[in-house]
Amino acid sequence: MGKIVAVVTADKNQVAGGAPIFIVNNSDEQQKVSFKLEKILDASAHDLQNGTMILVDHKI
Repeated sequence: MGKIVAVVTADKNQVAGGAPIFIVNNSDEQQKVSFKLEKILDASAHDLQNGTMILVDHKI
């Protein structure tokens, strides 16, 4: 099991605390931010198909 280390979303009403939340303006920006964070955090990006992506550290 992994740990959610970040959330990237265009709809701030769909998320609540627990991990850093990055609010973006559109899906293109969401992809860019998610993939940059994926590399920086050495985590895996997962698209929830609802306008939200989570970054998960599977090493924990």
